[in-house]
Amino acid sequence: MVDADQTFVIVGGGLAGAKAAETLRTEGFTGRVILICDERDHPYERPPLSKGYLLGKDDRDSVFVHEPAWYARHDIELHLGQTVDAIDRTARTVRFGEDGTVVRYDKLLLATGAEPRRLDIPGTGLVGVHHLRRLAHAERLKGVLASLGRDNGHLVIAGAGWIGLEIAAAAREYGAEVTVVHRGETPLHSVLGPELGQLFAELHREHGVRFHFGATLTEITGQDGMVLAARTDDGEEHPAHAVLAAIGAAPRVALAEAAGLELADRADGGGVLVDERLRTSDPDIYAAGDVASFPHALFGTRLRVEHWANALNGGPAAARSMLGREEIYDRVPYFFTDQYDLGMEYSGWAPPGSYDQVVIRGDAGKREFVAFWVREGRVLAGMNVNVWDVTDPIQGLVRSGVRVDTEALADPHVPLESLVA
Repeated sequence: MVDADQTFVIVGGGLAGAKAAETLRTEGFTGRVILICDERDHPYERPPLSKGYLLGKDDRDSVFVHEPAWYARHDIELHLGQTVDAIDRTARTVRFGEDGTVVRYDKLLLATGAEPRRLDIPGTGLVGVHHLRRLAHAERLKGVLASLGRDNGHLVIAGAGWIGLEIAAAAREYGAEVTVVHRGETPLHSVLGPELGQLFAELHREHGVRFHFGATLTEITGQDGMVLAARTDDGEEHPAHAVLAAIGAAPRVALAEAAGLELADRADGGGVLVDERLRTSDPDIYAAGDVASFPHALFGTRLRVEHWANALNGGPAAARSMLGREEIYDRVPYFFTDQYDLGMEYSGWAPPGSYDQVVIRGDAGKREFVAFWVREGRVLAGMNVNVWDVTDPIQGLVRSGVRVDTEALADPHVPLESLVA
């Protein structure tokens, strides 16, 4: 039974944490809500950091989940720039801040997110080596890209995942020279496989991006403390005035691990192990967003999803679980990207090896199409490229698990809705 005497603590001031706090209030919780953020900025959304805000198309205030006054107005105790350094599960307390403030919780939500993986090579201490995860990173990188564009400077990007490609697109729009170094043979291989990864390679090449596939960075060289070049393991050297590490992110599990909570296997993406209601191995502690590894019955596996929609939906789902609602979290994974004149939405989960064919509906050459990853006639995932208002039927196909006629699936004249039994 939840009542006004209870205290719910949320650790993590990203989208998942902020939406969880909002949901507690909209669901009628009148107890104490404490939201602890290790950044000094109010909770914000991350997609603009590599898209609109980075390009200067969106202003800074547009990234925030709520206006600053919203938290006080809804009686959310917001602690900015405060790090939680310990959870005492026996006493049900968290300790945070420089003065070691201790607060007791009835329910605790971990929404600690992820952090960028670092390059473990010589030269990373040089001025001009960057990561992108936080608003402060985006602010610095925005200035760097503008400067590179003005001076015909070179940016080397390690990694051809979503962040790497979105930064490459932004850098080219600023006018910078861009080289992407990637150990795989195509961009986005782990998500899209070789069939669609090649499309993104072609898109970026058309806009002047150079790719160096099958290689990894081994050293960043400099002069007078500044980046000068980037070397790869096959002996190549690329001129560079700046280097961006975009080699993935690691879930921030140190706090959970120190508290003795069960973690997911690193081979499965790591993260804090939760059940279908986002409860950890401690029934009073929950986890949501990038840090949570949850079982997904539809795909028959555990997933840890590092995308905006998972934070947007997972935070509220965890909040409702904290309130005792019997809600299973089983959203179809969804993410989107904007690069140059290409807009894309992806729904589902179909890593390489899980599907037996890719079905294309539309004109891939014109980059106006929908791609479906199919196994034994069942749609595992779908990606719409410059085709809009089809996310719901794509997700319906994924969720239904029905066998479809692949010829009908490829035919733009057959409504997608009609394929769902």
